[in-house]
Amino acid sequence: MASAYPEAVHPLVVGFDLDMTLIDTRPGIAAVWDALSAETGVYVDSAQAVSRLGPPLAEELAVWFPEEQVAAMGDRFRELYPSLAVAPVGLLSGAREAVDAVHAHGGRVVVVTAKYEPNARLHLDHLGIDADEVVGWLWGAAKGEALLEHGASVYVGDHVADVLGARAAGAISVGVPTGPVPADELRAAGADVVLDDLRDFPAWLDTHVLDLRLAALDARLRELGSVMVAFSGGADSAFLLAAVVRALGADRVVAATAVSGSLPGSELDAAARFAADLGVRHLVPGTNELDREGYRANAGDRCYFCKAELLDVLAPLAAELGITSVATGTNADDAVAGFRPGIRAAAERHAVTPLLDAGLTKSQVRAASLRWGLATWDKPAAACLSSRVAFGIEITPARLARVDRAEAGVRAALAAAGIVVENVRVRDLGERARVEVDAARVAAVTGSAAVAEAVRTAGFASVEVDPRGFRSGAMNELLPQPERYR
Repeated sequence: MASAYPEAVHPLVVGFDLDMTLIDTRPGIAAVWDALSAETGVYVDSAQAVSRLGPPLAEELAVWFPEEQVAAMGDRFRELYPSLAVAPVGLLSGAREAVDAVHAHGGRVVVVTAKYEPNARLHLDHLGIDADEVVGWLWGAAKGEALLEHGASVYVGDHVADVLGARAAGAISVGVPTGPVPADELRAAGADVVLDDLRDFPAWLDTHVLDLRLAALDARLRELGSVMVAFSGGADSAFLLAAVVRALGADRVVAATAVSGSLPGSELDAAARFAADLGVRHLVPGTNELDREGYRANAGDRCYFCKAELLDVLAPLAAELGITSVATGTNADDAVAGFRPGIRAAAERHAVTPLLDAGLTKSQVRAASLRWGLATWDKPAAACLSSRVAFGIEITPARLARVDRAEAGVRAALAAAGIVVENVRVRDLGERARVEVDAARVAAVTGSAAVAEAVRTAGFASVEVDPRGFRSGAMNELLPQPERYR
């Protein structure tokens, strides 16, 4: 599975033990012990044997068989295993969700187990667990070799030996008392974290990864020394501004909000208040993207010309003020979105992207903003007004003003009707407008005469409500496929 992390951030690799961490192998292993006992005539208490799961098979075989028979009995045990021990075994609670959580963060899963590797793979395949690597026949500190080889920074297990393996690799040890070792013994052995079971792992991982990425962000910002933030007032640039203040202090930061016809009227005052609350100098330079033919033409690469204008204005201003870097709020999700010509324009002008460099996604920006008490943590996306105009229709000041009036009118009409919405877009399709609201509110808005009247009053001849609801980047859907992913 490909990692979603940018190259500048070390990929997340999480190791998991298998028996009694991901899967409850007791029924299957007991069946093999019973079969081996019946076949050899040697008494084996299978219930007692499975109560000690974890160490290598040879240690348990030595309890029941003479030393000279252990190797042969081990071979026979492994021969019987596939037909007897795989089908009865199920996942422990939360195991699938734990593995999925790693992949959701763009990470890789490495199963490191004392079990015979082919049999370990049989279990994972049977249960549909998508492990990126499986390494068998390792126990205790020896597990650290595989964890180091695969770059694991976290190892999850149920046994004291798993703690030793994590320690040997310099990885964080996460213990789960779902095997024979209770929680207090895992802690005493040095586990960094002990969870009740794997159901708690996704939430822990979310926090852990966010902490790592915030630390990476702080380190990156300290490298920069001084920063001018291209501050739209949205969640991403607001969080970036707050992070720069934390890292460098307000006196080494400038917030710059570009003022033009494409900025929604409600955004500037909010941006000024946010910067003032942080004690940051706030500049409002004018930009003239409408002077750029490529911007007015409104083809699929319109955002390229907008970002070029923004940075061509901010870079000299930053230099004049002695600021070393101009930063945008581009996040890790933006970099994999497939259609972001503005990112290309910013890169060509050497703007820095600290959120992207640290691997911070949109959801992590919001989570960290909430943690820091920023008012923008749940602020709806507020793209520029030009993003409302269908590609191929020329961008003009009058057209942008009409969209701004229409959106303000729709919000006022909905508020008067007691209809609570988070997202509102009025898409300019020429003389026809298309209103997008949150999917759950589409039915209520579709029947609203007040909404239709507000849009017509703004200057549109006709109006419709999109039955699919609000979608960020909806206008990109109208582009030809090659253009969208250029």
